[in-house]
Amino acid sequence: MKTRYFIFISYKGTSYHGWQIQPNSVTVQKILEEALSVVLNEKISTIGAGRTDAGVHAMYFCAHFESISPDLLTVRNLIFKLNQYLPEDISVSSLKKVVPDANARYSAISRTYKYYISRIKDPFFNNSSWYLHGNIDIGAMNQACDLLNRHADFTSFSRLHSGTKSNICKIYKSNWKESDSRLVFTIKADRFLRNMVRAIVGTMVDIGFGKMDLKEFEEIILAKDRCKAGKSAPAKGLFLVDIEYPEEIFI
Repeated sequence: MKTRYFIFISYKGTSYHGWQIQPNSVTVQKILEEALSVVLNEKISTIGAGRTDAGVHAMYFCAHFESISPDLLTVRNLIFKLNQYLPEDISVSSLKKVVPDANARYSAISRTYKYYISRIKDPFFNNSSWYLHGNIDIGAMNQACDLLNRHADFTSFSRLHSGTKSNICKIYKSNWKESDSRLVFTIKADRFLRNMVRAIVGTMVDIGFGKMDLKEFEEIILAKDRCKAGKSAPAKGLFLVDIEYPEEIFI
């Protein structure tokens, strides 16, 4: 009988075609599975907490896998060995043993994303934020967050033909804050739809620049039509920053 583990990683998504394995593409999942298989000397397959699109980053990501080893936590320098094998833009932070039915995707209670907008041209943030020039009304964008938090059907912010069975999400919080020369959007929910955060950010930026008012924003939500919302914000500004799991799944 194999033992199930959660592996916690972070990665810079610039060079990858997202998390999930795809034909003829370099993905984070493909690189991680190769590292695990080599270091553990057994064929390892992983299931991630969700998909991240090409170019999206993760400060905190989780995947689960099974191993013939009953206790990998006792293997000396395992995290170090994995990090030595992995490229510099992917790192492993920890490994935890979990109950047999724990699932990195379906056991998650919540996920939190942050989106970064740079207000000045900064070469050090070029691959990790969206550079926008001009006056932007963060107060109006936070009013839009208040409206967003009252709704549950986010069809208007979901990628078309994504195949999801439900577009219902429970948002626990969303807000914009200003930090030095950057604007930071934080959103926490029980689940997210494909492209949802980037579509929300792109639409809220239209509010910030006065191209859309709050009434129009709520009408977009109620329309349940992706064509009504604004363009998606660039992938490079989006970070998955937290995933919450129930304590009882960890051994």
